[in-house]
Formats: sequence, structure tokens, C-alpha cells
Amino acid sequence: MDLKADRLLPSQSNPFDINGGACVAMVGKDCVAIACDLRLGMQSLTISNNFPKIFNYAPSTYLGLTGLATDVNTVSDLFRYKVNMYRLREERDIAPQTLANLVSSSLYEKRFGPYFVSPVLAGINPTTGKPFICGFDSIGCIDFAKDFIVSGTASDQLFGTCEGLWEPDLAPEDLFETISQALLSAVDRDALSGWGAQVYIIEKDKVTQRLLKGRQD
Repeated sequence: MDLKADRLLPSQSNPFDINGGACVAMVGKDCVAIACDLRLGMQSLTISNNFPKIFNYAPSTYLGLTGLATDVNTVSDLFRYKVNMYRLREERDIAPQTLANLVSSSLYEKRFGPYFVSPVLAGINPTTGKPFICGFDSIGCIDFAKDFIVSGTASDQLFGTCEGLWEPDLAPEDLFETISQALLSAVDRDALSGWGAQVYIIEKDKVTQRLLKGRQD
């Protein structure tokens, strides 16, 4: 028996751990934030440090996708098509709650051969102005939250940093500081994610995008 090959098998056999990545969404006071790292890797080999995982589907609705990079591209394009069809049919932008149901049903539709992605959704309801976040597993089960949602290979580390740093009713600038510190601290403790980060602060009347520099090792 090749013991070396046997040791490599567990990590290679999990599609969610092949390319790495981390994503987190947080709720503030009348605002919401979503952030992801920028690394694309093949296990411990870094391929790119410019692989954003957050996609915009409406003025105040964003979806983060971690998991297998090929499925991230496939699923993001699939949702782009479905959201465009929704916009043409309904003549309005899709609301976060509606996109959540669309994501859930689309993933469940492929449950016997699932996409290896863990989506995180964040947005502001255009009618009520209330922040909304949720997460999904690979077959579309929705996990609603009122504080934060995490996904990716750094999710264990993100749970710890978010639990320690998040507070209710954070203002947009405070929310930016909190989500940035939580993400950077978490990816520094995960070999499969990091290399900078992308942060979106979503308010009812504007969206602020910022790029963060992280450790390059």
C-alpha cells in the first residue's frame, strides 16, 4: 500500500477543499456587508490572487460562492441567466428573498448530481429597507441568520472571529471594520484561503466596494 498516496486521499476526495476560499456576510443597522478572499488554489498551490467570489444580481443584492472553482463559474452564470429572465418577465429587479428561493430551488433541482458550492446571500430589501442574509448547503437548504453567515474552507475560523467581533446594530463603517478584521484574521489561520479580500457594504441608497490587502504567503 502506498501510504503517501493514502494520506493525500481524504483532502483530494472533498471537492469543497480543492480550490479553497472563504466568504462571510454580516448584518448591521440598516446595512449589510459581504466579503470574500481572492485566492484560487489547487490545494496548497496558489494559482491566482485575483479570483473574486462575490457576484452582483441586483443593485442591492449580492451572492458569494465558495467551493469548487469550476462550479462557482457555472453556478454564477446560471443565476445570471435566471435573474435576467426574471427581470425581463417581471420588469423589476430581483429582491434578496426572491433570489434566495431561486438559489435554493436551483440547487435542489441538481441534488442527485449537486454543484459543489456553498452560497452566501446578502442584500437590502428594496421595499422594506431591511437587511437580509442567508446561506445554503450544496443541495439548497436555506440557513437564515440575523447576525452573520460563513462559508468556505475557513468557515471554522470565521465562526470564531465573527462570534468574538460582531455586535448588533453596527453602523456601516463599524460593520466594514468588523467584517474585515474577522475575515483577515480567519484566512490567516487557513492555508487554502487568503491573498487579499473584497468587501461590499450595502445600504439602501448606495453600495461601497473596498479591496483589502492581506498576507501574501
